[in-house]
Amino acid sequence: MEKLAFTKGLIDKGGIWFAPQSSEISYPETGNETSLLLEENSFWFRHRNRCIASLVNRYSKGQLFFDIGGGNGYVSKGLEDQGVPTVLVEPGIQGCLNAKAKGLSTVVCSTLENAGFQNNTLSAAGLFDVVEHIENDVAFLSSVNQYLVSGGKLYITVPAYNALWSAEDTDAGHYRRYTLDSMGKTLQAAGLEVVFSTYIFSVLPIPILLFRSLPSRLGIHREASEVTKHQKEHSERQGVVGSLLEKIWDWEYTRIQQVKPLLIGGSCLVVAQKKSV
Repeated sequence: MEKLAFTKGLIDKGGIWFAPQSSEISYPETGNETSLLLEENSFWFRHRNRCIASLVNRYSKGQLFFDIGGGNGYVSKGLEDQGVPTVLVEPGIQGCLNAKAKGLSTVVCSTLENAGFQNNTLSAAGLFDVVEHIENDVAFLSSVNQYLVSGGKLYITVPAYNALWSAEDTDAGHYRRYTLDSMGKTLQAAGLEVVFSTYIFSVLPIPILLFRSLPSRLGIHREASEVTKHQKEHSERQGVVGSLLEKIWDWEYTRIQQVKPLLIGGSCLVVAQKKSV
């Protein structure tokens, strides 16, 4: 494999690029394997992918995209299937192996800080359910900002509302949840400006509150290892409920295509950019 133009110091091992050093991350060791069991049959991952791709094709069409902390490459594969050239940057070796098995062309096994990226070289990057795992989010986003070209776009998803905090967040290694306002202020402090922001999964806050947040507050803790329960939550619904949810997801997707924000949801989706100098 030829040398990567946008970084230095990485080592090619069997088609995956590795950084010479590693760092600890706030993410469960089994997280990528658990996600792999959910992704392919999950309404949540599928809908999130559609919304992300819609905005990437609007604001960064044709540009090389860097999926930072991209796990098993589910988003990366979705973007590549739509013709968006993508580089997956993932510190977990199992996630990188899973991504390579999907056929992704460029996989970097590293944290962002160890990957050796050059400043002012990335035109488009994504942090999809990553920032909530970072203790100092402003410092992290500031470091991402320095790699972006002037006007370069950064795409972010994060879980919404601290009021929806539950044992699921603790088990996943989250430090916080966000609102569009709090994420906007965080991005501004990191030297980025919001281009577009919206909530997604408009019907999920109430189920999350009832079936995750309240049980957690009452001390009813669901073990993180209960994968089958996660699979049930993520599975496509059938019958009338399934048809209704599909209509809701299609409605959300259409609004996002039209750059019309949703006012409530279980996740935040934000497009930001490096301020022009």
